[in-house]
Amino acid sequence: MNKKLAFIGTGNMGGALIKAVCRRIDPQQVLITNRNRKKAEDLAAETGCRVLQFNEEAAREGDYLFLCVKPQGMGDLLKEISPVLNQRMEKNPPNALISIAAGLTIEGLRDLLEGECRKLPWMRVMPNTPVAVGKGMLALAADETIPETMLEDMEYSFSGAGRMERIPEGQMDSFAVVGGCTPAFAYIFLEALADGGVRVGLSRQQALTYAAQAVLGAASMVLETGKHPGSLKDAVCSPNGSTIAGVAALEKAGFRSAAMEAVREGYLRNVELGKKE
Repeated sequence: MNKKLAFIGTGNMGGALIKAVCRRIDPQQVLITNRNRKKAEDLAAETGCRVLQFNEEAAREGDYLFLCVKPQGMGDLLKEISPVLNQRMEKNPPNALISIAAGLTIEGLRDLLEGECRKLPWMRVMPNTPVAVGKGMLALAADETIPETMLEDMEYSFSGAGRMERIPEGQMDSFAVVGGCTPAFAYIFLEALADGGVRVGLSRQQALTYAAQAVLGAASMVLETGKHPGSLKDAVCSPNGSTIAGVAALEKAGFRSAAMEAVREGYLRNVELGKKE
C-alpha cells in the first residue's frame, strides 16, 4: 500500500498501533507526532517511522490520519487541525480520518470539525494493547461513504496486529469493553493465579509462566476449535478432581458474576464518555 499513515498521539494504544503497522508496511510511510517529542523519537528509533514536529504537519501529509487521543481531548485536536484539513479539501483531501477514541460516534466526531472538512469520510478503529505483539483484537467501523478499497487498506495495514473484524458502529461501545478492556481483566486474573501458585510453592516466575501459557492455550482452543467455553471447561473437570474443586471456589466467590459486571460497567462508561463530548 503506497499511502502515508499519520498518527497524532503515541500513547499506550497509539504506540501499540504504530508498532503493528510498521511490521506490515514501510515504516517510512508512517508519520507520528506527540506532544512529548522524546516519546515519539524513542518510538521512531524502535520502529523506523518518521517523527513530525506539529499536529498540523500530520494533518497536512497523511493520506490516512489516525487520531490517537483520549475522548476528552478530541474536540481541541479537531479544532486545531481543521484549518489544515480545509486547505486540503480542493486538491488533495485525506482519504479518511480514523479515530480510536471510545464512546465518540462518527456523527459526533464530524460535528467537532469546522468548515468544509466536515465532509471528510471517517472510520473508527478500536484496538487492544496486544496489537503491539501481533496478538490483538481490533474492530473496524466506517461511515457509508467509505469505499471497499479503503477498508481493505485498513485491513492490510493492521494484518500484523492480530485479528480485525468489521462491525456496525452501534456495536463499538460493546466491543470496546469485551475486546478492548479484557486484557486488563485478564492481567488481574493472571496475577491472582500467580499469587496462588506462589502460595502453593512455585516461584513467582514459574507461576506467571505457567498461568500465562495456560490462559493463552485456553484462548487458542476457543478460537481454533470453535467449541463453546463451557464444553471445553467440562472436558477438563474430571469427577471429584482438582479442577472442579477450583471451579467451585471461583463460583462461590462470584467470579462469573464479577466478570459480567465488569463488562457492563465498562460499557456504561463508554456510553457516558460519548454523551459528554
